[in-house]
Amino acid sequence: MDEDRTTSRAEKLLPEELAVGSDDPHAQAEAILAESDIRTLRAAKGPDLYAERRTSEEAAE
Repeated sequence: MDEDRTTSRAEKLLPEELAVGSDDPHAQAEAILAESDIRTLRAAKGPDLYAERRTSEEAAE
């Protein structure tokens, strides 16, 4: 992960993120950015990527 990006995010934690509290704002920012990156990648691949596909017969089981 980009260190500058993580440091910048750690310096700009949102009020609700600060309210949770953290002994390590840098690690908190890193986790936030990692989760955001995952959501962004999934969205870029399309909303149906993880959609379950079943026939009506399978759904009735």
